[in-house]
Amino acid sequence: MNPPPHSTASTDRRDYLYALTASFLGWTLDAFDFFVLVFVIPSVAEEFHTDIPAVALTISVTLAFRPVGALVFGLMADRYGRRLPLMLDLVFYSVIEVWSGLAPDYTTFLVLRALFGIGMGGEWGVGASLAMEKVPPRWRGVLSGLLQEGYAVGYLLAACCYFVVFPRWGWRPMFLLGGLPALLALFVRFKVKESAVWQKTRHSDWRGLGRAILSHWKLFLYLTALMTMMNFTSHGTQDMYPTFLKEQRGFSPQRVAVIAVIYNLGALIGGVCFGLISDRLGRRCGMIAALSLAIVVIPLWAYAPSLLWLVLGAFLMQFMVQGAWGIVPAHITELSPDSVRGFLPGFAYQCGVLLAGSVAYLEAVFARTMNYANAMAVTALTVLALGVVVVALGRERRGKVFGLETSG
Repeated sequence: MNPPPHSTASTDRRDYLYALTASFLGWTLDAFDFFVLVFVIPSVAEEFHTDIPAVALTISVTLAFRPVGALVFGLMADRYGRRLPLMLDLVFYSVIEVWSGLAPDYTTFLVLRALFGIGMGGEWGVGASLAMEKVPPRWRGVLSGLLQEGYAVGYLLAACCYFVVFPRWGWRPMFLLGGLPALLALFVRFKVKESAVWQKTRHSDWRGLGRAILSHWKLFLYLTALMTMMNFTSHGTQDMYPTFLKEQRGFSPQRVAVIAVIYNLGALIGGVCFGLISDRLGRRCGMIAALSLAIVVIPLWAYAPSLLWLVLGAFLMQFMVQGAWGIVPAHITELSPDSVRGFLPGFAYQCGVLLAGSVAYLEAVFARTMNYANAMAVTALTVLALGVVVVALGRERRGKVFGLETSG
């Protein structure tokens, strides 16, 4: 006897909500573990008897190893399913984060941050493919925005942890809290079902998977170019902004922190809003609109004459930039074939991170000959305009029904 339709619908709804929750929290806690270090660089340098640039280097090392994680866990996701690699990745990066808090010296800490980069790089692609393959196609854009802005939530949680934990117990306990994602693996184990799309399109061996990946090399190159520009826009408008606020505008650390919270709230709202817009008007249309409006906001973001207008500019800039980013999980998973969706989007994403990771350094170099406002404005204008071009040159498959293809 078949179950009544409403029972089936309820089960399907719980299925995709559990998957979306697991992927969102995985990305949130991943970002939290990454941003914790950003707040305590001077303290880590002091304890390890090294300088700030040396500790800042560990951030670059983390970013450099993210493609390795996307490669390893992405291949596992297409060969063995989405759930197992996601659980392994959650436990892996949680353990590494705890060990980072126990590191006895700088060399050990550097190695651990490289290993953390592998875990960080693995989570996004596996989690995004699992969630996007389950959610209803008509809501894929808005739920994509919600999923992607887990990154901003992780930043906010790291800021809160810094204000609450650091003054009382120092930097090490902040890393120990980074072990919490391991508990999320239990949620995935007992609540999240395997992707039905993967079960239909899975490869029987590694050779078939390798052929499928190689056959889509043109798509991979485009996705890498797209994610490079998207990472340029994100890091180019975020990473040096606190330094600009402190060095050029002369704001106190407390005021900088408050402004950072405000523009991250803008990121959260923008991701969901433009995700919803993309469900109605299309993925490329939504991204192009967001990036184009970000260009319009540059004067307010960099040159506002008063604090109020500057805060508004910062809020609107991240509303637009992260609004475009909110569409990314839906857009690039829809572009990716079923049989390589665990690998292709995540690996392209992390290759884009690697290629765009120098943008903050370039802005700092430009600021030596021009002030921070000019350096950031020129950089933002360039990368946003190029981002519009790259998005426009691509295709889209809004509302694509997953699971209809056959594996190679």
